[in-house]
Amino acid sequence: MDRQDAPTLAPRRAIRELPDELISQIAAGEVVERPASVVRELVDNALDAGAAQVQLKLLAGGIRSLVVEDDGLGIPRDELPLAIKRHATSKISSLDDLEAVATMGFRGEALAAVSSVAELSIASRHQDEPHAWRLDARSGELQPAARARGTSVEVRELFFNTPARRKFLKTESTELAHCLEALRRHALARPDVGFAAWHEGKLVDQWRIAPAAQRIAEVLGEDFVEHSRELAAQAGPLTLRGRVGLPEAARSRADMQYVYVNGRYVRDKLIAHAIRSAFDDQLHGSRQPSYVLFLDIAPELVDVNVHPTKIEVRFRDGREIHQHVRRAVQAALALSRADAPAGPEAASTDAETPGALPAGPLGAPTTTASARPWSGTPAWDRPAVQESRAGYAGGGGWNAAAGSSWRPPTPTSAQTALALEQAQALYAPQTPARPAMPPLAGAVEDAAPQPLPAGDWPLGRAIAQIQGVYVLAENAQGLVIVDMHAAHERVVYERLKAALAAQGEARIEAQPLLIPVTFAATPTEIATAEAQGETLRRLGLDIAPLSAKVLAVRERPALLAGGDVIELARSVLAELAQFDASHAIERAQHEILATMACHGAVRANRQLTLDEMNALLRDMERTERADQCNHGRPTWRQLTMRELDALFLRGR
Repeated sequence: MDRQDAPTLAPRRAIRELPDELISQIAAGEVVERPASVVRELVDNALDAGAAQVQLKLLAGGIRSLVVEDDGLGIPRDELPLAIKRHATSKISSLDDLEAVATMGFRGEALAAVSSVAELSIASRHQDEPHAWRLDARSGELQPAARARGTSVEVRELFFNTPARRKFLKTESTELAHCLEALRRHALARPDVGFAAWHEGKLVDQWRIAPAAQRIAEVLGEDFVEHSRELAAQAGPLTLRGRVGLPEAARSRADMQYVYVNGRYVRDKLIAHAIRSAFDDQLHGSRQPSYVLFLDIAPELVDVNVHPTKIEVRFRDGREIHQHVRRAVQAALALSRADAPAGPEAASTDAETPGALPAGPLGAPTTTASARPWSGTPAWDRPAVQESRAGYAGGGGWNAAAGSSWRPPTPTSAQTALALEQAQALYAPQTPARPAMPPLAGAVEDAAPQPLPAGDWPLGRAIAQIQGVYVLAENAQGLVIVDMHAAHERVVYERLKAALAAQGEARIEAQPLLIPVTFAATPTEIATAEAQGETLRRLGLDIAPLSAKVLAVRERPALLAGGDVIELARSVLAELAQFDASHAIERAQHEILATMACHGAVRANRQLTLDEMNALLRDMERTERADQCNHGRPTWRQLTMRELDALFLRGR
């Protein structure tokens, strides 16, 4: 190559130290993203100081001014200048302290980072001093001030000296919403502390000191409490508590998911996956569960020094944590709505569930989740029926194309009236021996209905069937409408799961492929296939390396002959690489059992006798997770007498 064509080298730049102000601004970029980041850090400090009351005051969504006041211990006068220096903290003093952090803050970066990108001042009065002192972070001036015991931190004109960062802020209303959400996260974790938020001089949110159950209801709403189940479990040094939303209360967005580790709000993929996997056969499509879950664990078993924002953690035994969380959530969801309270009254449930959490390195588990084990063999022997109704999906009867827009259906007034009319017409010819209706008592038109006998079944007794699809039943609350295919599918599915669990280390039947299916694999997939060969064979899969970058599938599960082999192999390998192998095995087995249950359940357009309908209702009452079928569709709906009366304007 000619010397003239050689690339021109850039001039060498000398290595030099950065000025302290620039270092602080770079560090601030990791800690302070928006006003909500400042709220999080300052409230963390207030809670570490032992505050019982915390107030947040905002102007322009926190961009112009942000003040956090507390009634904690306060900062002594001679320590105020240290508070705004980088890596100055009272929380830790050695590596041992860092490995067992028990406070919300510990880095000593927050105040220094904020003061480098905003105008910051601190007014604090220590409990042993006669008055407060005010420190201006920019000038370093220290002056006497007046305030009660505690600390006030004022942050003005955020990012005033970094205009590029300020341009990335959203509107005032958006930033205000993020600030309130940051305070809400703290309020959920600390019901023993009162919180108040003010914007432009107006009170916008307030939570007084209250019991934990009341604080959850105040922050997340009564609707969440009503449609959620309490969770409480323990396994060695790990304690789980909180509330898990029922599948029917799932949302289109993951905007009501709160996880706390030792009181710190975190976004952890491991825990999120564990909770989502507990809903595997109960949620439809991409619907997102709602939950608030508190994990208390020995500080030395979790590393909170992972990210500057302290919103990520790393567990010493992540797979064990994953397994315990998943089993605990499954146990909380196992009980049907038919005989389990879903609101605050569920908190009184204290029945111990054997086997809800397996023993492991974290110790022998116990649980008080609202759940119960499988109780006996269902009495209803399903007829071998292959009929199908035109236009009705055998796998559940729902439109899969609906995707995340699906919501549990609510009967309209016209549909309910038509259902009652059809039930009246169908009931008489099916039960000719039915006793005649007693005459009306006088002319009292709105006489109260007679209650069902004491000890009646939660799902009531069957009275009719509508067009071979729905079963109508009467219980103490009113009318129960059951989708018989979806309900029986869940019953058969749970029976198959129980039978498989009883077999222990059973293998899934495999089908050899005449021509092996090959696909380009990543190094992680190849390493997993080599290390988990026996596990894959238990799943009915024979996956082996064909070359350094290609995997070959020689066998697949016999019952999944119509599926995508490559997609199945990739999903199983990804599960084995990241999470517990036993969970991957169980999930794959359950997918096969779900297919078997769907084909084995009674089909639409099958006329059932009253005895068969009642047997199905009794099996549903004995079956865990009977409120949804394997595809996440609801299996039954309750119409109360009040709702029925409203349809006919009774009492108006």
